[in-house]
Amino acid sequence: MTNALARLLEIAPAPSQPRHKDWGEVERTLAVELPDDYKELIGVYGGSNWDDYLYVLEPDCPNKHYDLLKWAKYQFKDLEGLWTVEKKPEELETEGSVVIPWATTDNGECLYWLVLPGLEPNEWTVMVNEARGDRWEHYSVSCTQFLASALTGELQSNILSSLFPLATHQFRRLGPV
Repeated sequence: MTNALARLLEIAPAPSQPRHKDWGEVERTLAVELPDDYKELIGVYGGSNWDDYLYVLEPDCPNKHYDLLKWAKYQFKDLEGLWTVEKKPEELETEGSVVIPWATTDNGECLYWLVLPGLEPNEWTVMVNEARGDRWEHYSVSCTQFLASALTGELQSNILSSLFPLATHQFRRLGPV
């Protein structure tokens, strides 16, 4: 277990039933391996809502609005179209670099893994994009480190809501709607 996941378990106890995924199938569909800390996060918490604001995407999520596979497919297409009229973030200027979504918010901000050529999935870092604009932030942490640090207030974003995190944390596992 990563230190970041241990910190999350202190913030919100894990649901009683773990979520099991066929990660081989998920990664074949995405055509990329995913970070181990994310797989562990999903195994423990599943697709989830944190502080009534941030949604962690899950492959084949019971709430289809937060399915990682669908988000990855549509975000890739949307961003490619956007970057024909808007400048790419500097971090994505490297040939072969991409972003893959792993979380979103109530306001529509999107949190991505920054995937750079030659980096292993466990080395991916986090990028945050504002909902209706061209501002991006880059954080040199894993997705689980980002979530834990954002919830404890150690990490401050100028894009995410100033109301996040809540003083008393709320956690909800996503289920069917």
